Amino acid sequence: MTNKEISEILQEIALLLEIKGENPFKVRAYQNGARVVDGIGGDVGELVRAGKLREMKGIGEGLSEKITEIINTGSCQYHQGLIRELPEGFLDLLKIQGLGSKRAKLLYDKLGIKSIGELEYACQENRLLALEGFGEKSQANILEAIKHYNKNKGYFLISQIEEESGELLAYLKKRKEIIRIEVAGSFRRKKELVRDIDVLVSTKNPAPVHEAFVSYGEVEQVLAKGETKSSVILKSGVQADLRTVTDQEFPYALYYFTGSKEHNVAVRTLAKRQNYKINEYGIFKNEKLVVCKNEEDIFKVLGLSYIPPELRENTGEIGIARGGKLPKLLEMKDIRGIFHVHSSYSDGRSTLEEMISAAEKMGYEFIGIAEHSKSAFYANGLSADRILAQRKEIDKLQKKYENIKIFQGIESEISGDGALDYPDRVLAQLDFVIGSVHSRMNLAEEEMTRRICRAMEHPAMTFLGHPTGRLLLAREGYAINYEKLFEVAKKNNVAIEINANPHRLDLDWRYMKLAKSMGLKMSINPDAHDVHGLQDVKYGVGIARKGWLEKSDVLNSMTAGEVEEWLGKRRL
Repeated sequence: MTNKEISEILQEIALLLEIKGENPFKVRAYQNGARVVDGIGGDVGELVRAGKLREMKGIGEGLSEKITEIINTGSCQYHQGLIRELPEGFLDLLKIQGLGSKRAKLLYDKLGIKSIGELEYACQENRLLALEGFGEKSQANILEAIKHYNKNKGYFLISQIEEESGELLAYLKKRKEIIRIEVAGSFRRKKELVRDIDVLVSTKNPAPVHEAFVSYGEVEQVLAKGETKSSVILKSGVQADLRTVTDQEFPYALYYFTGSKEHNVAVRTLAKRQNYKINEYGIFKNEKLVVCKNEEDIFKVLGLSYIPPELRENTGEIGIARGGKLPKLLEMKDIRGIFHVHSSYSDGRSTLEEMISAAEKMGYEFIGIAEHSKSAFYANGLSADRILAQRKEIDKLQKKYENIKIFQGIESEISGDGALDYPDRVLAQLDFVIGSVHSRMNLAEEEMTRRICRAMEHPAMTFLGHPTGRLLLAREGYAINYEKLFEVAKKNNVAIEINANPHRLDLDWRYMKLAKSMGLKMSINPDAHDVHGLQDVKYGVGIARKGWLEKSDVLNSMTAGEVEEWLGKRRL
């Protein structure tokens, strides 16, 4: 069990106790325990085996026993007992945005609602209006949240799919029968949400590969086992499909099963006009196979330059590939530094020095520290005095870490009227300011656009943080006028953040082409809260590639000196 998995069980125990109406101190003890476990740098299992778990602040005897049980058995009887006390499906209600444990319990006690389906029906029948604390607006919001939940049901964050598919591939690669192996589908196209894992294998002897696939230790249910295709459900709930082909068929199958469906249809139409037929088994001219060793050969046959998987969404890539003018997409090696890094000064779990040291070891030339601002009291936002104290520590660390330039900034809350935290004299002391919205996210499009644009007109603002505020699988982004937003950003030399946290991946890739066409600079920022979070930059690069971005479009490709010069042009 990982620290995160143990933390999630403790957090759910706290939630279940809250639903039961247990003592708030007991609830808080499990909440604190979850935070402690999640924040432990090493493996909590090692602390248990060394008998040092009780030495951790916030871990009492009861919590220690339950954590030990989870590590030894993979579950907790107390946790399972609490779940059994609730109606089946009740916990799913808590996945609906805006419906916390108290409101969910009220709906159950008063209306007998114990599932999302029952809640949706009750909303459609206006039954929530009779309950105290609910009104037409809240009922409409719940219906909208249910619609969002249903739309995304069965999808998973790309970070989870990357981890699970990586482990599955590492397991399968041990089979000597495998010649080539790849993960295709929307994961290969770097979609922000992925439904399943599509594994493609070339082999002369498929039977042992399928046997190994369905025997994988993380398989919970075998849906099908065949000669060319097998399907399973993993313990995480993710479906994984295996397709086996000959090595000659592999390039065509990889291209076909990478998709997207819309891209494939458009390419088949183009092929038909040229008297070719293309499918997962090959590309044919007068029923004769045109031999292709790889995907590049397939595109050449059709008179197209190679289209990277990220661009295969039928959003203009085919026409541009015919003219040979596809962009040279950004690569991970182009990233020379990062902004938007939190430390334990605010709500981060790693110290300032740990974050800087880790970034230097990753080869970055610069790092931009940006703690939460004073309005974010819930995230231990910095007062003006604490900003000054951090500056002094940064100056000391800069002498120690000579190979990386350290910039000090702030992630300033954009207030309801578009103002930034702190007076101008404080903002002027910082190297950069990221303006972000964390509250009042349900404003109408015109009002929200006006709010953000006013903030960008402030001479201190350098970056617009997570521009839509979305949380994938949890919360839709707020309504904004993208064109107006980009116009104001361009006019005021404000860079648009591509928040690389896999829960956000915001700016949405669908709007990056517009931002690029308007000449905006974008910055791939990890929004890291611990050392591990620095690795999220790779997801930002993937989504930037999907948005057609090149090296020249992102600030991260600049040298530390170029970035310092760019920041020096701030208007404050």
